[in-house]
Amino acid sequence: MPVEWFEIETFLTLAEELHFGRTAERLGRTKARVSQTIQVLERRVGVPLFERTSRRVTLTPTGRRLTEDLRPAYEQVNAAMARAVADGRGLAGTLTVGFVGAATGQLVVRAAEEFRRRHADCEVRLREVQVGGAVERLRADEVDLLFGCFPIEGPDLTSGPAVLTEARMLAVPARHRFAGRASIAIADLVRERLVVAPCSIPAGPRPSAEEGLAGPRPSAEEGPAGPRPSAEEGPAGPRPSAEEGPAGPAAETFQEVLALVGAGQGVFVVGAHVTRFYARPDVAYVLIHDAPPLRWGPVWRTVRATARVRAFVDAAAGLPA
Repeated sequence: MPVEWFEIETFLTLAEELHFGRTAERLGRTKARVSQTIQVLERRVGVPLFERTSRRVTLTPTGRRLTEDLRPAYEQVNAAMARAVADGRGLAGTLTVGFVGAATGQLVVRAAEEFRRRHADCEVRLREVQVGGAVERLRADEVDLLFGCFPIEGPDLTSGPAVLTEARMLAVPARHRFAGRASIAIADLVRERLVVAPCSIPAGPRPSAEEGLAGPRPSAEEGPAGPRPSAEEGPAGPRPSAEEGPAGPAAETFQEVLALVGAGQGVFVVGAHVTRFYARPDVAYVLIHDAPPLRWGPVWRTVRATARVRAFVDAAAGLPA
């Protein structure tokens, strides 16, 4: 029969106190319960572990040897549990926050300042990550928390609230026929050649004749934010389909995307923040007026939902727009 944890705890506490009354008080049990637990252990061992008289309690040689054998393992288990509790509930330590793109980079800097103001005993490290490998770095525990473009979903991931919302725009060559327009519609992209990248963002669903101007109603598998990603979709959303235009050249990073767009090799759907952070003389940005907005926010591994993670998400969610 395996030894129960409370039996080990009772034995080691009595070995330290050498007094049934103090042991019972320390453990929050009755003296009778302590005595009964020790008797069960002694029957299991086959010899007495304590010598009892009306005046004192002492360890037998077997009891002393058992104490020496059990104490290190008992303390190691308690220390491990204390570390786990501190990790889950405590705020002291280090939190590594990953972010994708300039817009989220600026946001997490502001969130980190607010977080440090509230929790000065926790160090925050910020890491820029490329969207193509962002979720992999999260799952490898290289970052504790990731800020990116929704949807970022998986059975092992939890998403927080959207902390940044922006319009979708189309990056086109400066001499493109769209470059001088105030806005375009999703339907205008039908024949456009789209650059393909890990951070590809769809323009949005195309309306059919039955859908009308308001667009299709969400199905049972769709949430208010739009269709859920499939296995082929990246963290920033699905790559352009054949209905959204012919596939153009492939790029690995956002800077490569803009270089290809500027060279006239294709167009690319982006968020409105690019007009502030990625101005280029060879690229123009045009609003897609009927596309749903992009939503950015935090995501973390469900099993790593520590107090530090929750506190940082709260700090980011409370920032003014």
